[in-house]
Amino acid sequence: MTERMYRIGIVGASSLAGKELSEELAESVLGASDFVLLDEEEAAGQVTSAGDEVVFIQRLETSSFDRMDFVFFAGSAAVTKKHWQAARREGASIVDLTYALEGEKDVLVRAPWVAEVLADKSEPGGPEPDLKTPALVAAHPVAVMLALVAGRLQAKMALTSVAATVMEPASEYGRAAMDELHQQTVTLLSFQTLPREQYDAQVAFNLLPSLGDAAKVKLSATERRIRKHYAGLADSLLPELALQVIQAPVFHGYVVSMLVELSGEATQEEVEVALAGEHIDVVSEESDPPSNLSAAGQEDIMVRVSGDFDQGERGTRFWLWLAADNLKLAALNAIACGGELSRLRPRGKVQ
Repeated sequence: MTERMYRIGIVGASSLAGKELSEELAESVLGASDFVLLDEEEAAGQVTSAGDEVVFIQRLETSSFDRMDFVFFAGSAAVTKKHWQAARREGASIVDLTYALEGEKDVLVRAPWVAEVLADKSEPGGPEPDLKTPALVAAHPVAVMLALVAGRLQAKMALTSVAATVMEPASEYGRAAMDELHQQTVTLLSFQTLPREQYDAQVAFNLLPSLGDAAKVKLSATERRIRKHYAGLADSLLPELALQVIQAPVFHGYVVSMLVELSGEATQEEVEVALAGEHIDVVSEESDPPSNLSAAGQEDIMVRVSGDFDQGERGTRFWLWLAADNLKLAALNAIACGGELSRLRPRGKVQ
């Protein structure tokens, strides 16, 4: 994305995703742009920051999108569905971090980092954004992690299978889910009744593959979304994904246990060399392993490699231990999506 002055709106600016996006945009090549932070009435008037600037969150209205070049939706899906057409009518390029626009006509789910890795394949790629694209949905961060790692390996050595177990953090579902995990932790230690509004289950000090029937957090929906986004990003160029999502008792950061199988034998070092590059930090066995704590604030996906074989130095199956800052990765991917849309915008005077 070239260094130009834009007028950029962030809808849902008070959310965890919105705050992270504001910070990352301010540090990007768009940092000199005019940022307008928008949210629903109850959040209006709150003081936040965009980089070093102190900014007030404005109340979201239909007229809020006047002269907007870009609008990033980072609040609730309901707000996105209600307001995205108004932003579109004003000529804004739209990036959706809420997944509300999945299924809308001509809207694409994108991860530009993955598209770049797979662009060298001889097979034709999937649809690219064009002037008819009304919006881009920023792909789920786990789908980005898995597809980027698989794509990087596939470029150097043929993959035959990919499987992953994902440890889901509370922050992926917003502040209410984080608050409930905190409250459960405190009440368990004081032998009080557990709050269950978000999870309808005990998630503190616990690992769960599913939650209560009344839970607002839907693990099954998250799992389906990751599968769908991975498949869309892979565009038949990567093996089908076997996936399980586990709710972990952590506040922030993804950790993923990933098993890959190759068509031919390789050494651990060869796999590490294949993975190394932009957006992936290969962590050696001499260093502390990747974790949700060590990944906090990091822009790269941290990966440790270990072979799944008893004898010799070569094999076909390898375990990859991945960690990433979920909010930062989502924000960076959204900004990359904005970069794709910026290349489609008319050149000349700022609108």
